[in-house]
Amino acid sequence: MIQDTEPRLRPSWLLLGPAFVAAIAYVDPGNVAANVSAGAQYGFLLVWVIVVANAMAGLVQYLSAKLGLVTGRSLPEAVADHTRTSTRIAYWLQAELVAMATDLAEVVGGAIALHLLFDLPLLVGGVITGAVSLLLLAIQNRRGQRTFERVISGLLLVIAIGFLTSLFVEPPSASDVAAGLIPRFEGSESVLLATAMLGATVMPHAVYLHSGLARDRHGHPPAGRQRRWLLKVTRLDVGLAMLVAGAVNLAMLLVAATNLQGRDNTDSIEGAHAAVRDTLGPTVALLFAIGLLASGLASTSVGAYAGAMIMGGLLRRSYPLLLRRLVTLIPALAILAIGVDPSRALVLSQVVLSFGIPFALIPLVRLTSNRSLMGEDTNHRVTTALGWMVAALISVLNVVLIYLTVRG
Repeated sequence: MIQDTEPRLRPSWLLLGPAFVAAIAYVDPGNVAANVSAGAQYGFLLVWVIVVANAMAGLVQYLSAKLGLVTGRSLPEAVADHTRTSTRIAYWLQAELVAMATDLAEVVGGAIALHLLFDLPLLVGGVITGAVSLLLLAIQNRRGQRTFERVISGLLLVIAIGFLTSLFVEPPSASDVAAGLIPRFEGSESVLLATAMLGATVMPHAVYLHSGLARDRHGHPPAGRQRRWLLKVTRLDVGLAMLVAGAVNLAMLLVAATNLQGRDNTDSIEGAHAAVRDTLGPTVALLFAIGLLASGLASTSVGAYAGAMIMGGLLRRSYPLLLRRLVTLIPALAILAIGVDPSRALVLSQVVLSFGIPFALIPLVRLTSNRSLMGEDTNHRVTTALGWMVAALISVLNVVLIYLTVRG
């Protein structure tokens, strides 16, 4: 148990880390595909989506971490505690579908990066990405969560450098960026991309995972000063992690809007990479590909970690790591094997993810608003209202997307 004097003895930065693992989900290859496509097709039109999505993600991730700290239960475990067996199984099936979409984006993104860097076939690159993810998960199993956090945070730094560099080489117009902060759309395709960007930013598996990460790292402190201190540190952890993730996401869109708009063949990551090489030079293109590779390798291991937590929490059984990895890896490899356009698959996978967000957000808001469960750390009414607004906004956007797509 954490000693009562510990907050005075340990600097808060030593307690940071869980949010940076969860933040990997917000800079995965699906983000690259969605953000680059949005910038290349619509310029600065959807800058506001990045800003809004990042703000929503910060709120959601803090609520998830708070649930784990206060209750000592991960979100999947808490959902299982409050549902019947048949409901739990149905809930797990939709979560598993979301996990497959997550792995699709991450494995395909890693495969594309290996193809760009080493000209490897996409299927071979997908197999390598899956194998590396198993290695990273083995580090977590054998060396513990803190070592895993350091490795993932290091990869997050590589991702940030890879994508932020190009932003400084050719800075965007401040007036154009400011104009992009005004919420608006231009047709059903822009709604599709906005939904994909939301799915790539507010990630369901990151919402499930963060509750367990915070619980496993900080334990289940009793109500009082210890818990208040850890919740304060958690807010700092989430704020810093979301700042990094938001900056990377915004950089992707701004670089595409500044350098790729109006160019041919920028609707794929390979085409965007070629355009970056032509406009900003081979060094920046190399950093772009390295950032994409780090994104794919880190995010697929974090995604598999989240999948194991979801499966174990909802089904109340422990499954071998290899089986857990294969459940979502095989569909991703099948997509690569049959030759589906990988960049389009990435964007559509993010749309699938966005449909899974309400299933994570609704129980999260309900549980953290339950005074009998959360005690003195129950959500403030304003926090609860904001949580419901996030869930409603995403749900409405999905309905609009369906309507516009069918009508078109």
